[in-house]
Amino acid sequence: MKGVDSRTELEHLVKARYPIIYVNSGEEERVEHAVRAIQASLNARSSHPRKLLFWSITEGFTGDEAFNDLRDPIKALDFAIRYEEGALFVLRDFHPYLKDPVVVRRLRDCHRAFKETDRPKNVLVLSPTLKVPAEVEAEVAVVDFDLPDRSELAALVNEFANAYQLNHGADARERFTEAALGLTYDEASYVLAKSLVRHRDFDIDTILSEKKAIIRKSGLLEFYESEEAFAEVGGLKVLKEWLHKRQGAFSQKARDFGLPVPKGILLIGIPGCGKSLTAKAVGALWQMPLLRLDVGKVFSGLVGSSEENIRKVIATAEAVAPAILWLDELEKGFSGVQSSGQSDAGTTARVFGSFITWLQEKKSSVFVIATANDVSMMPPELLRKGRFDEIFFVDMPSEEERRDIFKIHLEKKQRALESFDLDLLARTAKGFSGAEIEQAVVSGLYDAFFEGDDLSDERLVRACGEVIPLSLTMKEKIDDLRDWAASRARSASGLPIGPREDEEPADAPPMGSDRGRVAAGFRNLELGDD
Repeated sequence: MKGVDSRTELEHLVKARYPIIYVNSGEEERVEHAVRAIQASLNARSSHPRKLLFWSITEGFTGDEAFNDLRDPIKALDFAIRYEEGALFVLRDFHPYLKDPVVVRRLRDCHRAFKETDRPKNVLVLSPTLKVPAEVEAEVAVVDFDLPDRSELAALVNEFANAYQLNHGADARERFTEAALGLTYDEASYVLAKSLVRHRDFDIDTILSEKKAIIRKSGLLEFYESEEAFAEVGGLKVLKEWLHKRQGAFSQKARDFGLPVPKGILLIGIPGCGKSLTAKAVGALWQMPLLRLDVGKVFSGLVGSSEENIRKVIATAEAVAPAILWLDELEKGFSGVQSSGQSDAGTTARVFGSFITWLQEKKSSVFVIATANDVSMMPPELLRKGRFDEIFFVDMPSEEERRDIFKIHLEKKQRALESFDLDLLARTAKGFSGAEIEQAVVSGLYDAFFEGDDLSDERLVRACGEVIPLSLTMKEKIDDLRDWAASRARSASGLPIGPREDEEPADAPPMGSDRGRVAAGFRNLELGDD
């Protein structure tokens, strides 16, 4: 059964005479507009019409009747209990007063009194934050009022476009609508107006900048500016094809075709082989906000705040959807799940549980990219089917992939490729990760700059000889990781998962290494007497 929207849910709760309804939304005007429509619909068919009264600490009661002297929250609830007609009482920003035990007790009195009267009465607590005291949890119905959906924002885009005679096709208007998803109605109106002022047209980058401001306010997520082009990721052919095929899968056209919203991918592999670079490049490829979550920020010193933080992260990510949520080195953030009951009173386990439940059940257009280096530290629940669409293993680059990586970095440094023997460099960098190849190029540039010359094959070969690759220093861990991934993950490059034939053996020195030369040259020194 398809779930009802929040406006319909609110109407049903009012009709069912739920005495206390907590509406969680920062869009006060939009919610109140919906409440007025609900009141009009009920009064048109009911023999017991309801008045609509809005309360605030600054104005008292306004609406169908005015009682401006009733600004005290307890007196406001007293008035609602004694009111002799059917009514909807909307209490604006009432959550700060729910810390007062007298206010909480009087709210419970409202619940009891409203049940016993023949006149239909409801209290609607309208607040941008959800703060329900434990004493009234059983008596309060909560409605998380949805942000404007695609149809509302499409109507807004069309209204602006028609008013300013902008000639856009249906596909262009859909892109602008999709970019505005996750904004409140006012935010969308303002950012469309700002686009018109700046560009005399709608501009997706301007719309995304508004989302960036929302993310900055959360304090838990980082809006990552994606400057890396997808072409700058060397190798990983299968992973690239998989991501390219899903580039348009977040559109309404994809939904109409019957495609589900992609959930996300887990990238497991060797450090420095392109997992994080891929996450950055996907944001630029898909033209979607890339949100980086540092799981460490979620865990706060205050009791209960970590659970609230993960809920805030999820709400913020969904608010700016479609978006990409990037969790780097996931295993470090959730490594203490198994011992959480003894180490932190279960906080890590509860936060982790909230996250994986959302990952399993989410319907929003939030694509999760999680990266991990050490599977032994990862909770097994995270690897269960259904959490991610696919688990990819990112291995050491092959010789052909190393050639592509050298090509990418030399072009980024504005060097002519014909001046270099890429095949020689790829062979020289046996067992190197992509990050190690990049560092060898940078090191060669430093040498060339210091010597007053330009970068050359000779300098790059020498720089490679000074690097001790991870394939040598972490051979045992890499072999264990490959054994795990061989039957549990998909190869990101399409090559069989296992040791590369062109990797250095564990007991061999790296290419061009000077290790041993210094010791041999200084074995027979003639040391003078003291």
